[in-house]
Amino acid sequence: MVSDIVCPWCAIGLAELERAIANVADAAEVELVFHPLQLNPDLPPDGEAVRDNLARKYGAGPDQARAAGQRIRAAADEAGIDLSGRPDRLYDTFDAHRLLHWAADAQRQLALKRALLDSYFVRGENISDPGVLIAAAQRAGLDPGEARRVLTDGDHAGDVRAAERYWRGEGVMSVPTMVLDGRYVIPGAQSAARLEKALRRRAAEAATA
Repeated sequence: MVSDIVCPWCAIGLAELERAIANVADAAEVELVFHPLQLNPDLPPDGEAVRDNLARKYGAGPDQARAAGQRIRAAADEAGIDLSGRPDRLYDTFDAHRLLHWAADAQRQLALKRALLDSYFVRGENISDPGVLIAAAQRAGLDPGEARRVLTDGDHAGDVRAAERYWRGEGVMSVPTMVLDGRYVIPGAQSAARLEKALRRRAAEAATA
């Protein structure tokens, strides 16, 4: 799953994907791996207002922004996820992606992804703040002291930048994007039913290969 932290469609897409994975437990084992793609790299420490971001990037006015928000809320309700604490600001997510890369080695990437989404969309926290990131790592079952060291020492910065360059080079320009076995690309926050169908089809192909 190529995704970002402050993208509501990524939170919705993950909920649908997890439901699909649970539904195919009888047919396949699925390893879920998160890859970074920042929608808004290099934002200042205090972030940027969502309305200003939409206007700057897409030329969206107040009415368009409200309509987009309504679509997001409806999709979140249907997916059964809580976005009630979503702040009205976007924040730089580079350090969050560094922690996600680190968490993969401890097989805690999914737990950290959930904790980071909770920090932003439920708690309304600044996801670029080191204290917020360390607290999320601790809630995900990771060592907070080691998380602090990763952030302080700049670990995995090159890995995250290289991964983003790779995915952009592969033509992935929006999130979420699901890439199945490096062969099949499913863009956007698709329904659990569609994702389940794709997973079952790939499992059947692998079984007959």
